[in-house]
Amino acid sequence: MAPSPTPAPAGFSRRALLASSVGLALLAAGCTAGSSGAGVGTEEADRLAEQVAVQEAVVAAYALATTADPALALSDLAAQATEQLERLRAAAPSPGTPSAAASTAGAAPPSPPPGADVRTWLREQVAVAAEAHARAAVAQTGARAALLGSIAAGLRGHEAALA
Repeated sequence: MAPSPTPAPAGFSRRALLASSVGLALLAAGCTAGSSGAGVGTEEADRLAEQVAVQEAVVAAYALATTADPALALSDLAAQATEQLERLRAAAPSPGTPSAAASTAGAAPPSPPPGADVRTWLREQVAVAAEAHARAAVAQTGARAALLGSIAAGLRGHEAALA
């Protein structure tokens, strides 16, 4: 004889329990989502603008590496870096007057030194950017922190692929 399922406590059906747990999850998400304030603070916006500049440098590094050594076949990784940049730009507050730190943070990387291993040079550029995004994620809140963490992890994947 098959064991019978344990009966639910009186007054609580599985559906009622599920509905209440979903409601609690939504309530908790709503409370935490609004806790960071309606808008992005100036300091947080500047830090996000810095990360846009860092990612612009990554995209530029891929372009420089492809120019220096077209045989590397970096189109997939370069496309991913560009998509990450687009997502960062979409998440960044509308550009007002960027701070001095934000305007200098993502200067285009220098070209690979002559005779250097282009793949190693690019891997170093990607590693620096991944670390910058990971550090910045800690100072952000909500979806912006998750986005930066995701991009940092993606760049760590690029770093491994370039090894």
